[in-house]
Amino acid sequence: MLVLSRQRDETIMIGDEIEITVVDIRGDKVRLGINAPRRVEVHRKEVYEAIRRENTDAANIKVAEIQAARDNIKPRAANAPGPTRRIDRDDNRGPTARSGGRP
Repeated sequence: MLVLSRQRDETIMIGDEIEITVVDIRGDKVRLGINAPRRVEVHRKEVYEAIRRENTDAANIKVAEIQAARDNIKPRAANAPGPTRRIDRDDNRGPTARSGGRP
């Protein structure tokens, strides 16, 4: 493990595209600002581990469990509205659909 010392407003570079800046230091807590390309997922470790557990659990679901869940879903009436999605206007790219993630 590489250990570096930084003071407030100093930055560490990871490769050419990821910057980690010490934003604030309060007692035993350090606030970090992270600039990374959108294709790079950035999570706290405990969140990352929870995501991995959920993905592993989902990958191990049995066909019988899927069929049981499907059998518990009531069919939607033919005239009932379907799922909706939010449409935003991004002046640079025209209308875009967003699912609540990063724009």
